[in-house]
Amino acid sequence: MAVIRSRLVAIFAALLAVSAGATVLVSVEEALALAFPGAATVRETLFLTDHQMQEASELSGAEVGSALVTRYSATDAGGVVVGHAYLDTHRVRTLPETLMIVVGPDGTVGRVEVVVFREPVEYMPREGWYRQYDGEKLDDDLSLKGEIRPVTGATLTARATTEAVRRVLAIHRVVTVESAP
Repeated sequence: MAVIRSRLVAIFAALLAVSAGATVLVSVEEALALAFPGAATVRETLFLTDHQMQEASELSGAEVGSALVTRYSATDAGGVVVGHAYLDTHRVRTLPETLMIVVGPDGTVGRVEVVVFREPVEYMPREGWYRQYDGEKLDDDLSLKGEIRPVTGATLTARATTEAVRRVLAIHRVVTVESAP
């Protein structure tokens, strides 16, 4: 009986430890495969100028805190770009979260995927909640007071996600406009 009790205590302690400092991981490769099935992806490192950082911050209403941007470009079998995926790491409450935000060729959100979430799992919205960003563009409706539904008990996550999506769309716009012929 003592052995069973000690095993139950160990299992309970492990579950408690996992839920207290949970990390939900999806590898970047898995997230890219979900976003771009059958496409080839290439990792790019972009270095924003001070002007680009300022412009993206103004467009998004969220601070662009780093000039270093990681992006994946996806192309189909014919070599046509089918989208870009950006990794955005930011703080939710006190701990970091990394989202992969896919931007389609038309500049709208193709997908938001949680790659890393270090806050307790109860602060993370359900998968379906993230789908409301699909098809959104950078405008005033892309906000918690607009078309994005907040989440009870996860307000900080909803705010951080919306800011990240806005920031990525703004960065994409600034980088795309300045690299266009």
